[in-house]
Amino acid sequence: MNGPEDVAAWRLFRWNWLLLAGMTATLLAALALTRFSIEPMSALTPILVIGAYAAYAYYNFRHPRKRDPFVVFTLGSTGQMLLIPAVMTPLTYVAASANLPMQDALLHAVDRALHLDWVAYYNLFYEHHPLLVAAVWSYALIGCPIFAVPIALGWTGRYWRLQVFALAFALALIVTTLVSIFVPAIGTYGLLDVQPDPNVFTPGGYVAQAQNLPLVRDGTLRELSYRSLVGVVTFPSFHAASAVLYLWAFWPVRRLGPVAAAANIMMLLATPVVGGHYFIDIFAGIAVAIAAIAAATCIARRLTGTAAAPFSAPAAVAQPVE
Repeated sequence: MNGPEDVAAWRLFRWNWLLLAGMTATLLAALALTRFSIEPMSALTPILVIGAYAAYAYYNFRHPRKRDPFVVFTLGSTGQMLLIPAVMTPLTYVAASANLPMQDALLHAVDRALHLDWVAYYNLFYEHHPLLVAAVWSYALIGCPIFAVPIALGWTGRYWRLQVFALAFALALIVTTLVSIFVPAIGTYGLLDVQPDPNVFTPGGYVAQAQNLPLVRDGTLRELSYRSLVGVVTFPSFHAASAVLYLWAFWPVRRLGPVAAAANIMMLLATPVVGGHYFIDIFAGIAVAIAAIAAATCIARRLTGTAAAPFSAPAAVAQPVE
């Protein structure tokens, strides 16, 4: 594994860990400077899991006889992908605590100006049970590619793309969190007073946010637990951003590309209903993802001009599937 692209991937891999260290330092600083805290025992499992992935990747790299680029990049990148939301999700609570004026009326007005009727869209799903079931399952897919992307791109030897994806994922979540400070919103169900029959459908993505966001904004909720953390961001939609990021990551992998496209398009379609998002949230999330991919690609090219080869000889890895 001494090709120019693989060497570049290794260099970007190290730079991404530095970015993640900075993000972690930001979270620790936010906890120190605010009344927010994280229940220590709830953080134990994420720390152990992320640490295990990162430690084994490092161990494999440090031992020449065991050194395998597939193991290093796949496990190390999985650790990165787990760390990004572990750091940024608590920061969405800190962002929401700014308690700036809610912007639901504005977001809904933009939808109306675009001639998009959220209630009609909701009724389409609500009145067709198979669509509703598919929406619930599709919306829940957001966590699966955190493991699937490193495996798919690692298995096919696309280590540079994997690291660009990790960087884009981090950048998208950072931008989403920052924007949410200035455009807080509770979501469509609250504004439009739509109340589905809980025996038929519960918009899980929306309900969790609707319970947490008011408590964060009024100062009641300050002790966070990883057992119950949810994103409290409406605009832009990170579900929408994730769908685009995942589609971009999987697209060049033969056989997986079309499947990923179908799954992530369905996640996009499900997000307004299950997450209680305005349509403009979806468009903004897509724009954030596109910008993050472009920025990550540009940054990666600038950072990975030259680097020392990290592996002395090609290791036995699965051949790329063209």
